[in-house]
Amino acid sequence: MTPGIPRIEEGGHVGPMDASVMPRFAGPPTFALLPTAAEVGDIDVAVVGVPFDTGVSFRPGARFGPEHIRASSRLLRPYNPAADVSPFAALQVADCGDIAANPFSIQEAVEQVERGADALTERAGRLLTLGGDHTIALPLLRSLSRRHGPIAVVHFDAHLDTWDTYFGAPVTHGTPFRRASEEGLLDTSACLHVGTRGPLYGRVDLRDDKDLGFEIVAATDVPDLGVRGIVDRIRARVGERPVYVSVDIDVLDPAFAPGTGTPEAGGLLSRELLGVLRGFADLNLVGADIVEVAPAYDHAQITGIAAAHVGYELLSAMALGASA
Repeated sequence: MTPGIPRIEEGGHVGPMDASVMPRFAGPPTFALLPTAAEVGDIDVAVVGVPFDTGVSFRPGARFGPEHIRASSRLLRPYNPAADVSPFAALQVADCGDIAANPFSIQEAVEQVERGADALTERAGRLLTLGGDHTIALPLLRSLSRRHGPIAVVHFDAHLDTWDTYFGAPVTHGTPFRRASEEGLLDTSACLHVGTRGPLYGRVDLRDDKDLGFEIVAATDVPDLGVRGIVDRIRARVGERPVYVSVDIDVLDPAFAPGTGTPEAGGLLSRELLGVLRGFADLNLVGADIVEVAPAYDHAQITGIAAAHVGYELLSAMALGASA
């Protein structure tokens, strides 16, 4: 235990700082005021940052996403009434800091993230990764697939991220799921996008995406399907397979997530996204990421708070799954 930091202990786990003793604004700069890896023994879920955004194609700044999400998570509390779970009592969650990624070389950074993920999963059962841009999903999936085999990806995003290259670069934030599919990392019978919208380069984008193994629940489908309908579509698609959830914060409408690099009008409400994530308790979640939070374009932590709550609901779903 860190001297001077009062902690909530429940279910045999070291939990967040006790905000009734020390005010939240004075606490440690960890996600949800959680303990660091040095304060605990075994870890069920490691929260880790990857401050990297060299793969972006438009507005940079997501390298500052991890610290912004952490700062925006101070008001998260131990009990989740919507899911009826105390995630930090059911799981030992710890903030494991950041993986260092070379800001001048995409290739080296991808290798560093993969090695960092491998090392963390030797100690922690699962990772919740705070990006960073969406490039980081590729090395994270490489690491996970070695443990679990081909993975079902549930991808929340305004964009497909299955394009081939951009200016000749094969690994960018717009290509991770094409490369992952080509490398055999994905269960191509069980992947899908949620919330995609906006203009494409052509119909070939959709044809290629389908060939790579993805189905689509577009943002335009959401009003008719509703939260329960989306969850049912996801469950039917992924079944009992190992599932990786990748959340690009631009899946939300810019009204709810202005702080991102490639915003698109017509996105999901925060309430819709969080509601869908609450339906994941019975999925076999093996990891998740939250990416593309760019605080330079944020206002009053709108985007950071949304991202923090996304992380909280993902941890809650993992906790419910572990106790089932």
